[in-house]
Amino acid sequence: MDAFYASVEQRDHPELRGKPIAVGGGGLRGVVAAASYEARKYGVRSAMPSVTAQRLCPQLIFVRHRFDVYREVSSQIREIFFSYTDLVEPLSLDEAYLDVTEPKQGPKSATLIAKAIREKIFATTQLTASAGISYCKFLAKVASDINKPNGMKVILPDEALSFLGELPVEKFHGIGKVTANKLRRMGIRNGADLRELTEIELVKRFGKAGRHYFRIVRGEDNRPVNPNRIRKSIGAERTYFEDVSEIKEMKEKLTFLCEKVFDYMERSQNFGRTITVKMKTPEFQIHTRSRSFGSEVRKLKEMEQVVFSLLEENIEEVGAVRLLGVAVSNLEREQETEGIQLLIDFPEEEE
Repeated sequence: MDAFYASVEQRDHPELRGKPIAVGGGGLRGVVAAASYEARKYGVRSAMPSVTAQRLCPQLIFVRHRFDVYREVSSQIREIFFSYTDLVEPLSLDEAYLDVTEPKQGPKSATLIAKAIREKIFATTQLTASAGISYCKFLAKVASDINKPNGMKVILPDEALSFLGELPVEKFHGIGKVTANKLRRMGIRNGADLRELTEIELVKRFGKAGRHYFRIVRGEDNRPVNPNRIRKSIGAERTYFEDVSEIKEMKEKLTFLCEKVFDYMERSQNFGRTITVKMKTPEFQIHTRSRSFGSEVRKLKEMEQVVFSLLEENIEEVGAVRLLGVAVSNLEREQETEGIQLLIDFPEEEE
């Protein structure tokens, strides 16, 4: 979906249409949960402190979030998805993977089905959606951002290598700002440059993520669309453009992350007993602190209090942070699964 929360607010409040708005935030401690495209033109982004957003866009309008409404609209959209396929893997309220190899209706064309779905979404919700269409999840995800808002992008199998070769490294899904900057310092600016490195070279520089980069830059992604993913934890984290050293600002950002995590737990009715805070320092040292309880934490305020407590107890050791994360585990509906044999992919020996 295109700027989902903000677009819902503009739909339901005509006086906000065409104006820069931020959902959530407001006040000195607020954090932006979502921004309209009009606000994004000024650099306003989700997870940004309200004071920063207001400075970038003085005419910014803050709107209180309504997660119950967003969930209701999301359910309407899911119904449309399921009318075409049962292979739907939700990523969030506003995004999902669909496998339409064997559609329930319509032609066996992912492009035509995506077009029909987008039309039905607009007819049902008066909201626009963008779609990425390809033969694997990675390429479909990357394609979905190419022609936003209200657009589509198709990447055919015989186009994949040339498309990825020209794609800037920061546009690769899964490559963040820090990794992209590291790659650029190495002289790697696009997929073609990245493809010049061997798998061993990438693993040496980026650890296990290097193996992933080696495959995706060649258009290799065999992950199936999985409608029944078993969650061991629910979490959210953010890396910030500038290091955060003030505990007040850290709490603002943790509040935003708590809301994201709690919203998912509440929507899925899957609460947990262990709360974890993740803190990464400017020196890339990762600190994680957890607290467990005898029963599930079912209130947002309780969750925030635990998170703030874990932060305060460890702030002297951590100091400034470049990343914060919040996760909940020991989930209520966590399932026991049988063990599986892991395959270790060793490089072939030279003869």
